[in-house]
Amino acid sequence: MKTLENKVALVTGAGSGIGKAIAELFAQEGASVMLADVHQQNIEAVANAITAKGGRAMCYAADIGNEVDVQLLIDYTCRMYKTLDILVNNAGVMDSFTPVAEVTNGLWNKVINTNLTGPFYTSRAAIRLFLEKGSGNIVNIASIGGLFGGRAGVAYTASKHGLIGLTKNIGYQYAEKNIRCNAIAPGGVSTNIVQGMEVDPFGFERMNAGTANVTRQADPMEIADVALYLASDQSSFINGAVVTADGGWTAY
Repeated sequence: MKTLENKVALVTGAGSGIGKAIAELFAQEGASVMLADVHQQNIEAVANAITAKGGRAMCYAADIGNEVDVQLLIDYTCRMYKTLDILVNNAGVMDSFTPVAEVTNGLWNKVINTNLTGPFYTSRAAIRLFLEKGSGNIVNIASIGGLFGGRAGVAYTASKHGLIGLTKNIGYQYAEKNIRCNAIAPGGVSTNIVQGMEVDPFGFERMNAGTANVTRQADPMEIADVALYLASDQSSFINGAVVTADGGWTAY
C-alpha cells in the first residue's frame, strides 16, 4: 500500500518549485491532489503531468491571501474529492531582501498576506473540516528565515516567524483532536522564487554576509520528501514541530 493511499491533499503554490515537487510526490504515493496557485497555466501543466502518469490531480486558480478565494478553493476541493485529509501551505513570495526602512505598505501587505494570512485562511477552513471528520494534518513550508533574522528582508522574515508561531499554536491546540500541524524550514532551494527579483543592495549585502557556510542548494524533491514524512502516519508523534532542512547551514 502506498504511503498516502486514499488520502486527499491540498497543496498551495503547486505550480512550480517545492509545491510542484510535493504535489507530484504525494500523487505518486497514492493521494488525490488538489493543486492551487495564482498561475492557472502552471498548475494545469502540473496536474496534466500527474494524471498522465496515472495519478489523480485537479487544480484551482486561487490567491490564498484572498479570503473569498480560499473558501472557494476549499469548497471546490470538497466538491471534487468529498473530503480533505492533508493541507500543505507552500505558497509564498519573497521581499527582495528589503530592510525595514525601505519597505512600502504595498510590499509589506503582499508578503504578509501571501506568507502568513493565506495559511491562516486555509488552516482555519481546513481545521473546521478536520474537526468534523476527527482527523487531519497540516504541513507548513516555513523557512530558516523564520528561525533567524538575517536570511531575508523584514517582511519575509516576519511572515515566516509568524508562520512558525501559527504552526506551534495549531499543533498544541488541536493535539487531542487527532489533528497535527508541523512546519519545514528549508534553507536555499533551487526554485524560481527569486526569478526576476530586483534585490535591495543593502539588504542583500547584509543577507549575503552570512552565507559562507552554505554547502549547496536543495533540490525541491528533497523538501518534498520531508513533507511526505510529515504528512504520513510514519510521523504520528511529531506535532507542533519545525524540521530544519538546510544542509547544515544553520548548524554552525
